[in-house]
Amino acid sequence: MTYDLTLTTPHVPAQTDMATREVTIGNLLRKVAQARPKAKALLEVRQDGTTGRRWTYGELLTEAERLATALSTRFAPGERVVVWSPNIPEWVLVELAAALAGLVLVTANPALQAKELAYVLEQSGAVGLLLVAAFRGNPLARIGAEVAASLPAIREVTDMESDALFAHGQRPAHLPKVAPGDAAMIQYTSGTTGFPKGAVLSHRGLVNNARFYATRCGVTEDTAWVNIMPMFHTSGCGMVTLGCLQAGCRMVLVSRFDPDVVLDQIARTRADIILGVPTMIVALLDAQEERPRDLSSLKLVSCGGSMVAPELVRRVQKTFGSGFSTLYGQTEHCPVITQHHIDDTIEDICGTTGQPLPQTEVSIRRVEDNRVLPVGEVGEICARGPCVMLEYHANPQATAATVDAMGWLHTGDLGRMDARGYVTVTGRVKDMIIRGGENHFPAEIENVLLNHPQVAEVAVVGLPDPKWGEVIGAFIRSTGGPLDKAALHAHCRAEMSPQKTPNVWCQVDAFPLTGSGKIQKFVLRDRFVAGDYPEL
Repeated sequence: MTYDLTLTTPHVPAQTDMATREVTIGNLLRKVAQARPKAKALLEVRQDGTTGRRWTYGELLTEAERLATALSTRFAPGERVVVWSPNIPEWVLVELAAALAGLVLVTANPALQAKELAYVLEQSGAVGLLLVAAFRGNPLARIGAEVAASLPAIREVTDMESDALFAHGQRPAHLPKVAPGDAAMIQYTSGTTGFPKGAVLSHRGLVNNARFYATRCGVTEDTAWVNIMPMFHTSGCGMVTLGCLQAGCRMVLVSRFDPDVVLDQIARTRADIILGVPTMIVALLDAQEERPRDLSSLKLVSCGGSMVAPELVRRVQKTFGSGFSTLYGQTEHCPVITQHHIDDTIEDICGTTGQPLPQTEVSIRRVEDNRVLPVGEVGEICARGPCVMLEYHANPQATAATVDAMGWLHTGDLGRMDARGYVTVTGRVKDMIIRGGENHFPAEIENVLLNHPQVAEVAVVGLPDPKWGEVIGAFIRSTGGPLDKAALHAHCRAEMSPQKTPNVWCQVDAFPLTGSGKIQKFVLRDRFVAGDYPEL
């Protein structure tokens, strides 16, 4: 249901169409399993694309409680345990069991190398590491053993796919009382602007954010949801996994993203919904157009991670015959802040990131003094409500700089809000380009370029310049063939004032990405300065 708002300032109060539930992840599992014990809960899709094990909600609870009991004999409530694995059912079981045992789960990208893993283990204060032997050629078991040997705090390194996962230790078996406000996870931020920080997320925040998001997607107990998002990110283990749990519906967990495998599973399982970043959605479209399947069950493609080109929305509607909804969020908010409604127009889908979720206040504030700006003016996007992180782990200075004394989460993203409460992201506070003393917002320029038929993906970045301080650089992945610089320049001049037109044009085959699929603009800037990207 679209909120009928007529704002005089860019501040949406918390909407009360849905209540905040005071429940933990573990107790939510118990309630769903009690209500729907025989309902299909989880289907495994292995790395080779074949289907494997499956669980009902009753079976999932039994297995999770068995694992939670085992973990309680090896770890004390509140201790932190790192899970380092691709999307496998054991990841889901560990997430649920850790919640039941009162442990804080620390998530780690299976692509990490030794130095990166050591940082996560040490910074989080972890005492255990749960991993798999290898993934995509990365020898996780070997790296994990070597790193753990250098960190005295690590008491165990356990293969998640072995019987050792369920082994009992020396502590008395006991599942403690866990509160909704307790820490459930530490998720390390994507690092789009540098060193990652560990966002501590509560049971309350994760559970409610997933419910608000899934409900706006139209998820019900009859839904089948194909999960292609990485479990180490809030999108995979929060939005989808806990979104499915809220509704008591079926999740099809894909271990390794392969467009043909994913499409085959949508057709086979009659899936209703899929969440992906734009690069994933483009790959799925390409594969479907090359080998069509019956995807008539697919009702919604949900997309986050970057701005969306109108042509992508039209392709989804034509090729999949489904709806399309974009969203905006960040790890520190568990993660969704704004999201489209299913019946929003294509103009709103492409030009905005939707309205705030229920119970989520959103305001646009002046960076300099934290005052709310007039409607339509660009400022920092701020959010307040039950989904805001508890803190950055062991980093009080960063916490104070991000969550102010009034409880507002300062996202570091620039944006504006219209009178209806729809938010448009215009860039990062730190990514704002200051050319000759004039501010430019990358997302505004990116949105214009995404409307050009040659542009598949684009990142606009401020590049150092001795005369202007910064100039505007456009890094573009083509839809095919070499880019026509003159045509791109003319397109920008027709759509924007001259000073917003990029000064530097570079064609790239691929972008440096974070683990959650976001473009690392600081890497583009550094590589350009180093001479890695020739100009057109």
